[in-house]
Amino acid sequence: MDASISCRGLTRVFDGFVAVENLDLSVPEKSIFGFLGPNGAGKTTTIKMLTGLIEPTKGEAFIAGENTRNQSLVSRNKLGYLPENPYFYSWMTGYEFLKFVGSLFGLRGKELEERVTNLLIEVGLEEAKNRRIGGYSRGMIQRLGMTQALVNNPSVILLDEPCSALDPLGRIEILKLIQTLGEEATVFMSTHILSDVDRICDTVAVLDKGRLVAQSKIEDLRANYALPIFRIEFDREPVSFQKEVQSKNWVEQIERVSPRSFTVQVTDLNAAKDVLPRLAASDSANMVRYELTSPSLEEIFVRMVNQ
Repeated sequence: MDASISCRGLTRVFDGFVAVENLDLSVPEKSIFGFLGPNGAGKTTTIKMLTGLIEPTKGEAFIAGENTRNQSLVSRNKLGYLPENPYFYSWMTGYEFLKFVGSLFGLRGKELEERVTNLLIEVGLEEAKNRRIGGYSRGMIQRLGMTQALVNNPSVILLDEPCSALDPLGRIEILKLIQTLGEEATVFMSTHILSDVDRICDTVAVLDKGRLVAQSKIEDLRANYALPIFRIEFDREPVSFQKEVQSKNWVEQIERVSPRSFTVQVTDLNAAKDVLPRLAASDSANMVRYELTSPSLEEIFVRMVNQ
């Protein structure tokens, strides 16, 4: 499959500080790509280089086959961008601002009006379209930012923390919209809400201290980095269970979730299946829950960046 976004040795240095170092990425067409990393990992710097807002110190990036250094009108028309902290003209109404953005992309007349109206409905801003942006809440600003990124019907959409200011209902609505967009366009989204990535992304890349840690389909990431986790609960606080489990060399980590429940991450699944039930049964407390679960993307992410 052709790449909608690609980076080759992409690097950015600020006054001797290496924010992004030799980044190689390939993002397939019509995919929803999650770009992950802790604060300060270089995610926003990477996205700004992809948009052309920041010049790379070295290396190259391509959007829909266009080199981002060229900044041609053709490449800009293919791109939609939602910044991490969107800010718009406060004296305009939402409807006026979106018509202004559409006009910059050459949309006119009935085509422009229909495009703006339909997008406002999609993001839940139809009732607020004639209010001044200065009176919008943070969540409404985020929705407006999402809308302006889509006015030109781009083939590549860059979203920097698209759900960061939204309430749970708003997040669900925007995630559904992103899923729909992924059917016709390439969506590249950075976020710290890993459950959102788990829900809608098919491929992820993990950045840490400016360097690429991994790029993989989520199911491959689970297979390569996940360790089995057992969730065990007792009817009252156990006496010796935690101490006995900690002594086993195949236990990667045991975490006390509450006085009566634990999660146990293991490196040897067969040994754990054989021994854990017997250790639980030997305690004076009664085991009421014993479950083998798949690690969440968050648990995998923490393990990767802490290696």
